Amino acid sequence: MATASAVITGGPLAPSLSGIVFFTDVQGGVQVCVSVRGLPKYKPAEGDRAPIGPHGFHMHLFGNCEVGDPNDPFKAAGDHWNPDNQPHGNHAGDFPVLFSNNGRALMCFFTDRFKVRDIIGKAVIIHQSPDDYRSQPSGNAGKRLACGVIQPVYP
Repeated sequence: MATASAVITGGPLAPSLSGIVFFTDVQGGVQVCVSVRGLPKYKPAEGDRAPIGPHGFHMHLFGNCEVGDPNDPFKAAGDHWNPDNQPHGNHAGDFPVLFSNNGRALMCFFTDRFKVRDIIGKAVIIHQSPDDYRSQPSGNAGKRLACGVIQPVYP
C-alpha cells in the first residue's frame, strides 16, 4: 500500500497556516486525509470582493512552493493538475473545499482519479476563497495561502 504526504506551509498571506495531507492507495483509488490549522476566519463576500473561506483545496502541476510575489504567492506550482484534459470541476486535482472551524480543518475523502505513484512531486495548494467548480481553468478560488509538495512516505 503506497502512501505519500505533503507538509503544508503558509505563505505571506497566511503565515500561521500549517498542516499535512496524506495520500494512501486503497482498493479502487486513493484516500486523501488533510489536517490543517491556522486557516483565516470566514468573511462573506462584499461588493466585488470574494469571500474568505471556505477554502479551495487543489493539487497543482508542479511541486514548487517558492513564494515568488508575496502579494500573489505560489504561482510556480502552476495550474490544477488535469491529466485527462477535463473541464474545470472535473480535474483530477479538484478537491472538496476546506471549512475553517476556529482555524482548523480535518477531512478525508476518496478519489478514483489517480494512484499515489501518479502524484509524487505535485503540489497541494490551499486557496483564500471557495472554488466555483466552473470558471476555467482554475475555479476563481482566489489567492494561494499555503503550499506543500507531495513526497513518498517509506515504511
